[in-house]
Amino acid sequence: MGSVVKINVLTVPAEQREVLEQRFGSRAGAVEGADGFEWFELLRPVEGTDQYLVYTRWRDEESFQAWMEGPMKAAHQGGGGDRPKPAATGSTVWSFEVVQSAGPKA
Repeated sequence: MGSVVKINVLTVPAEQREVLEQRFGSRAGAVEGADGFEWFELLRPVEGTDQYLVYTRWRDEESFQAWMEGPMKAAHQGGGGDRPKPAATGSTVWSFEVVQSAGPKA
């Protein structure tokens, strides 16, 4: 069984793009220490869409679920009523299994 990929599709109005990117920048390292975590990328749309893609790759589904139930949940709770409103107006998660992968030849 190969890795699993989770792509969070975030709909972000143009005026909120900078806010979203700053928030991701300031949370750097939040996922990197998670057990089973393999890769993260924040992908900015270039043309024709207002959807950012948050790409994460995990050793297995269990690792992703453990992170979602632990650190991820904790990071998105608490803070009371002074939490800033989300930069994204919508969010969808796509799940994939890695069937094949390749890197550059040495």
